[in-house]
Amino acid sequence: MDIREKTERLLRLLDAEEKEQGLRYREDEGLRLKGLQIQRKTIGYLDYPELSFRIPFPSETTVFRDGTAIELRYQTEEPVKGMLLEFDGRQGSFRLYAPDFPDWIEERGLQLVPAPDTRTTGILKDAIRAIPEDRRLSGLFRAIHGEAVRSDGSTHPESSVIRYRNNRLDPSQRAAVSLMLDNKDLCIIHGPPGTGKTTTLTEGILQLIEQGHRIIATAPGNAAVDHLCRSLIAAGAKVLRVGNTGKVAPDIFPYTPEGRLSEGGTEKQIKDLRIRAEEFRRMAMKYKRNFGKDEREQRNLLMKEVKSIRAEIRALQAYHEEKLFRHAQVVAGTPVGLQDAGVGKLDGDTLVMDEAGQCMEPFAWLVFPMARRIVLAGDHWQLPPTVLSQTAARAGLSVSILERAVQSGYPLTLLSVQYRMRRSIAGFSSDRFYEGKIETPEHLADLAIHVTFIDTAGSGTTEQPGENGGSLQNEAELDIAARLLRTEIADPASAAFISPYAAQVAAARDVLPLATRISTIDSFQGQEMPVVIVSLVRSNEEGIIGFLKDYRRMNVALTRAKESLYVIGDSATIGADPFYRAFLEYAEGHGSYRSVWEFMDY
Repeated sequence: MDIREKTERLLRLLDAEEKEQGLRYREDEGLRLKGLQIQRKTIGYLDYPELSFRIPFPSETTVFRDGTAIELRYQTEEPVKGMLLEFDGRQGSFRLYAPDFPDWIEERGLQLVPAPDTRTTGILKDAIRAIPEDRRLSGLFRAIHGEAVRSDGSTHPESSVIRYRNNRLDPSQRAAVSLMLDNKDLCIIHGPPGTGKTTTLTEGILQLIEQGHRIIATAPGNAAVDHLCRSLIAAGAKVLRVGNTGKVAPDIFPYTPEGRLSEGGTEKQIKDLRIRAEEFRRMAMKYKRNFGKDEREQRNLLMKEVKSIRAEIRALQAYHEEKLFRHAQVVAGTPVGLQDAGVGKLDGDTLVMDEAGQCMEPFAWLVFPMARRIVLAGDHWQLPPTVLSQTAARAGLSVSILERAVQSGYPLTLLSVQYRMRRSIAGFSSDRFYEGKIETPEHLADLAIHVTFIDTAGSGTTEQPGENGGSLQNEAELDIAARLLRTEIADPASAAFISPYAAQVAAARDVLPLATRISTIDSFQGQEMPVVIVSLVRSNEEGIIGFLKDYRRMNVALTRAKESLYVIGDSATIGADPFYRAFLEYAEGHGSYRSVWEFMDY
């Protein structure tokens, strides 16, 4: 199969994913947030309306992730397109791509429906179509797909004389920095949980800057981009964070173009223009649903003036942003954010992609043209990209760019010392996912029992549908978690409760202490807490384990705790699976295996 056939195949997979989104969103009533209760309305990013909301029943968050394209619907009214900003299973916020709030926004019966993100898909398709026309990209594409000779990744003599800014790097981290400096084409930093990936990338980027490199930094999600920016800023790098400022963390906002512009007189000029635009917008919005021809024409004229002023604002911002780009050492953003900011016009030397294990391959081709050398960092044994189309997933769309590059044999170095967890907490994942290569320093040696499995088998308790039937929960496991937090965990604020099921997470918010962190496993990737309680939920006679079958999700769940890991589950349901049977044996041999009966009142 030649390169054009392969890229055409990738385009077809994107078509399948987009089609699946459309079908599921139209036909699956479960993929809707119903009964929205609007809590707050504001005018936000680029003067778009933004709303916070609650829903009466919890919903799964797998589809409704941050940045999901949505439509706001009400009866037979024309739907309004927008984007989900955040959602935790019961409450969240979204932005509407409209000049103002719909006239029916206060009505009951509002629904949020995920919508195919045709704009992003179009950008990705353009990037893929460009691959065969570019000699460098076509060679890289062939290599990543195992059809061409890769660079040998050999090291250069200068690697041995690196003057490290961070003298606390361990040997595996130093080897990773050396690989970044010696990289000719593409290299991989494999960073399992707690191994200091961000620390290593920061050192490597600072070293590249000293060599005169302009760095393009990216990650699939805004939180990961902000996390890397935070580390680089603390180390003194000149960072410009681009993309949708509505999704940038408050402490990073001063390093965005908008934040930078607020430091000078340009802010006042832009502010005055925004005030003028807002005045015209308010005047236009006086004309509501029932008005005549003259009023309609007046409204159109006013909105035309609003658009003109906004265009003037964008032109003014672009002029000053060009200066900011020239002086930045690191330009950072998500792939789409970098594309929208015009970063492709810059002459980047090295592209660093963090969390590449969650990056769907087409997004990589959006940013690969932005620099001559590429560093992929992440862990392909944690959560992969989310793909709705099972056909596309089976055909390879769910294979991340990191996994694709690993399979192709690109130069790779493993960060092999973990600094997060007690030794027994790290041990199971090290054995099952990393060939036992992850070491734990002596200061994290076990001091007590740090891994506990609490078995609910035989108690007669089972999983139940959530309030709206779209998810699962397990009341008995919540009771155990509540008792642990009352009797065995000194500070509930030091603990997190996580589960693969949104209904269990939503129910936990009603019964567990407010100070306890409560989250789905997917949303908790990249985070840590001293104590973590994992509720597996599944308990049935058929031995069906659903989400639990994705062992990479469980790798995330089992590696979030620093001091104490509690896993609550039904051994009769999960024990037939080899992975969970191995974990049960590990808990019995390296920790504590307890029964539900210890937690039941008689």
